Amino acid sequence: MALPFYNGLTKDHDKAFVELKGADHFTFASPNTTVAEYSIAWLKRFVDNDTRYDQFLCPAPGDPNTVAFQITCPL
Repeated sequence: MALPFYNGLTKDHDKAFVELKGADHFTFASPNTTVAEYSIAWLKRFVDNDTRYDQFLCPAPGDPNTVAFQITCPL
């Protein structure tokens, strides 16, 4: 459901899409290492402008917990 919104975003800004295996609407209400890793890396990179976190986002990681991972890499 979220993929059409991701695809509709302009290329003016960096964006990422992560789809998790077995996730539902309650996945983000519980501790989840995969969600935490990507969220922290994204926030550190684009809110704090800390380019050391590029390595955790680009290229797209081959995480076995994800079904799909798409990102516009800032590198």
